[in-house]
Amino acid sequence: MKNWLKKLMSGEKTTIVALGDSVTAGYFKSGTEFHSEKDHSAVYHQVLGEKLRSLIKNADLEVINAGVGGETSGRGLLRFETDVAEKRPDLCIVCWGLNDVNGTIEDYRKNLAETFERVKALDADIVFMTPNMLNTRVSPDTAEVHLNYAAKTAEIQLSGKMDAFMEAARQVASEHGVPVCDCYKKWKAMYDMGVDTDALLANCINHPTREMHVFFAECLLETLLFG
Repeated sequence: MKNWLKKLMSGEKTTIVALGDSVTAGYFKSGTEFHSEKDHSAVYHQVLGEKLRSLIKNADLEVINAGVGGETSGRGLLRFETDVAEKRPDLCIVCWGLNDVNGTIEDYRKNLAETFERVKALDADIVFMTPNMLNTRVSPDTAEVHLNYAAKTAEIQLSGKMDAFMEAARQVASEHGVPVCDCYKKWKAMYDMGVDTDALLANCINHPTREMHVFFAECLLETLLFG
């Protein structure tokens, strides 16, 4: 049993920090501003916290949101000390990729490796969660100001670039002994079955719906407890 779970089940104060981008921050629809609608209570890590509290009745659990909209893994490293290390997490959930895919795969690999090692240096448990797929088409419901970006992200998804980044993330996680909650793989499986995965995106580009945050939380719970 992982140390964070032992602590949680014993009734000791346990802290989970979720590090990532706008999905982790809790943004949903995009209006004139890309990060316009935020719902902290609906985010996957908060839903996970509620599920853990319902399973473990004496749980003294704090879940800290360390997500910032628009950021990459490199930016996350710049605020790691204040947003992660100073919170003294027992478990850190790391989720990067949706913005990193606009850069190079080499930088992504390097930043993930450093993030994993810095979390380990805190003597904290860690799990890497792959994000959702990007859009595969430009929806007429996309806010006009974001149409060009929606076209770009659709090209990234359909070209296989996002797939390559996620495979790189899995490889880095394996090299550093970090378990992976592979939500991206599940999204791809749904897409391959014919599910309209674009309908699962609240902003028609890259922010999953509230229902899919619940899906993330359920995948995390399975990985953390049994995987």
